[in-house]
Amino acid sequence: MVLFDSVALLVMTNMTTVKQLSNVAHSRWYWLVFILGGILLIAAALYFQFVRDELPCTLCIHVRLWVTLFIIVSFAGLLLRRLKIINTLAQLSILLIAGALIERSWQLLGTERGFLPGTCGFDLGLPAWFTIEEWLPWLFRVETTCGQTPEILFGISMAEALIVLSILLFIISFCIFSASLITIVRRNLRA
Repeated sequence: MVLFDSVALLVMTNMTTVKQLSNVAHSRWYWLVFILGGILLIAAALYFQFVRDELPCTLCIHVRLWVTLFIIVSFAGLLLRRLKIINTLAQLSILLIAGALIERSWQLLGTERGFLPGTCGFDLGLPAWFTIEEWLPWLFRVETTCGQTPEILFGISMAEALIVLSILLFIISFCIFSASLITIVRRNLRA
């Protein structure tokens, strides 16, 4: 009997957590925090570029592109947060962007530390019709080759901070997306 009560309590607690996480995905504040976080990352990159004269490399611009997409998807998530399927798709998009940010940050860290070959030049590798570096050169133009990223604080490099932030974003978005998906599936099973 004690085992049954413990299992029942665990299931109820987990379902309460799932419901709370699912509710977070529909919160205005959740999406606003993501938008503000993305804007702060772009602002930090521009500060390092224009104030500290740390020129961006190809991988840095790739990170900026993903962060810009992150901001756009978060803005769409904010506007459409009440539509459950659209909200879940926005969550999935954020999860995929977080995965891409982990990959780009890992490449940047590997190039910086020398455990991955650093073969990036001045070409972004984007399709010919998507010339973002010409449309917004102050934000997306490659100005140097890959190498050492600047120190942010206390000896932590930009690449190190990016990998940690990307992993945290992935964990948070995975939990929120999973909770949203579980909630939708449970709702459909009841119907």
